[in-house]
Formats: sequence, C-alpha cells, structure tokens
Amino acid sequence: MFKNLLLAVDGSEHSRRATEKALELAGLSECSSIEILYVVPGSKSKSDVLHYGDSDSASMKRKRMLKEFEEMIQSKNIPVETTMLHGKDGSAEAIIEHANNGAYDALILGSRGLSTVQTMVLGSVSHKVIKYVKAPVLMVK
Repeated sequence: MFKNLLLAVDGSEHSRRATEKALELAGLSECSSIEILYVVPGSKSKSDVLHYGDSDSASMKRKRMLKEFEEMIQSKNIPVETTMLHGKDGSAEAIIEHANNGAYDALILGSRGLSTVQTMVLGSVSHKVIKYVKAPVLMVK
C-alpha cells in the first residue's frame, strides 16, 4: 500500500509530527521506505552562509538537523534516504517537482499554520504542494 513515502521536512516541530505520521503509514506495509526531502530556500541559503561564516558550516548545520529525522526513521528499522535541494523559486516548487518526478505512494509534510492574512499575502508551501503534487498528500498539523 505505502511502500515508497516522501517526507518533506524543514526542521520544525511540525516536521517532527509529520515524521511520526510517516512512520505510522510506513508501519502499514512491511516493505516501506522513506525518503526525507529538505529544501533550502534561495534566500535562506544566502543568510545561512552569512550567519555561519561559510557554506560548509551552513551545510553541516543542515545535515545535523536532518540526522534527527533519519534516526527517528532508522529506529523503526525502515530504510531511509535523504535528499537536500536548493529551491531557487521557493520550497513549494522544488517539493512539487521532486515529488512529481518520483514514484511515491504518498507525500507527508507538516503545516506551519500561517494565519489567514499570512497565507493570503505569502502563500502557503503546504497548500501549493497539495494543489500540484500528483501523489496523495498528507498534511500534518
């Protein structure tokens, strides 16, 4: 049923809850694997380099953050792979493209819970993803 899951994370508490739900879905099928997808927005990439001093330090910080999610999945003996992308046009577009180019049974991601005004002005990554990803999408609040 759910053999190949894509889990989009950003390091937030919402991502932790999404990971827990991905593990529940994976538990429904013995042959499950989970791919963790992390997208570095273009603007964040530049500010991280300035904040941490160089791109290697910023990259190591991201890898440490992703390790937590990898360990959650590995603790359940589920095969895990991690993909890190740089989103030039934004996180939603990178997630959509990656999800639609892969053979995933479902995409799981957390919702940041923007206010109505914030969503109207900024848009919502999760709402864009739900609209354009071809696979079933589970948005976790």
